[in-house]
Amino acid sequence: MDLKLDHYTKDDTEVVVVEGEIDVYTAPRLRELLIDLVNKGNFHLVVNMEKVEFLDSTGLGVLVGGLKRVRAHDGTLDLVCTQERILKIFRITGLTKVFGIYESVQEAIDKRKTN
Repeated sequence: MDLKLDHYTKDDTEVVVVEGEIDVYTAPRLRELLIDLVNKGNFHLVVNMEKVEFLDSTGLGVLVGGLKRVRAHDGTLDLVCTQERILKIFRITGLTKVFGIYESVQEAIDKRKTN
């Protein structure tokens, strides 16, 4: 399976839509996109992972790296994830305490705005 990436702006948030597998082979493409968005001044990101079928440690590293980049600009990187097998990875690694994980893009945006 390949990785499909897309992004769009909603309110003042850049939404990154990820589909497929995030592994050692595909994660560099996601990393490049996150770096590019931050370099263009997008510091509030939501990564929609609803269609992610597989996530390995390289993919987790890319997400953590993206989070560090936006936080350096007082930004946020939240995740939309509803698949139990992907949520389990975040729980096992303790990353549920690091990322905001939501069931929809709108919920993630609304939560950030109220904080």
